[in-house]
Amino acid sequence: MPTKLLTDDEVLERVKALEIPFNRYGLDPYGISQEHLAQFFTMLGWLYRHYFRVRTFGIENVPARGRAMVVGNHSGGLPVDGAMILTSLLLEMDPPRLGQGMVEKFASRWPFVSHWFSRVGQLTGLPEHAERLLEDDRLLMVFPEGARGTGKLYRDKYKLVRFGTGFVRLALKTKTPIVPFAFIGGEEAIPTVFHLKRAARLLGVPYIPVAPYLLPIPMPIKCQIFYGEAMTFEGDGTEDDEVIEGYVDAVQERIRELIEQGRVWRRHELSTNGHSV
Repeated sequence: MPTKLLTDDEVLERVKALEIPFNRYGLDPYGISQEHLAQFFTMLGWLYRHYFRVRTFGIENVPARGRAMVVGNHSGGLPVDGAMILTSLLLEMDPPRLGQGMVEKFASRWPFVSHWFSRVGQLTGLPEHAERLLEDDRLLMVFPEGARGTGKLYRDKYKLVRFGTGFVRLALKTKTPIVPFAFIGGEEAIPTVFHLKRAARLLGVPYIPVAPYLLPIPMPIKCQIFYGEAMTFEGDGTEDDEVIEGYVDAVQERIRELIEQGRVWRRHELSTNGHSV
């Protein structure tokens, strides 16, 4: 795994290698900015390689081109998992790809943050946004657990909560393959023991995670990403709920298997090396 510090120029070269129709001003039709992407991924690249020291497995399962969804578990109190998934797609794929996520609607009320999200391709979580991205052959990052996933307490680490069904209907409607993934390490990076709910309501967020060390700051725990083989299903998205829920269960079960695979790998590394992985 690469260990050298990324330079601004190296990140910019990978951003420029993205197969996205940027105009002469460095903007694409969605308003995504090459300049903002370079700044964003320079910061995330340092976190990826030197703070969380992420190892990625199975990146070859993500299509190099064309529409696809990467779908996985949410964890860790804060969206560290999403940031590291996006970084893996840019740094580990050849050619690099830009993953685009659906941001929780409450974030759109934060002026500075919402502007940055849009400039780096992370759009408000509306079905029409997701469908348009896929029709344009973009790569969509989806966490079907939503905020319920990052809101899990440490005692429930790596337990999947209820998945929404909209992502499967969208995949069927747009003929999009689903690439399942497991993110391992987020639960340990921010071991949430309870939530500050009253303060969260004042800020307009679902919760504020509190770790045993009180501050909602992730620890430098090594993390791993495991991508599985793409899954496709028959249908056009108008199927009965029972059919859709069966497809959702299949995706959820595959993610559960990848989580267990990742945890086994983690335990093996711990026993082999005798220290935290």
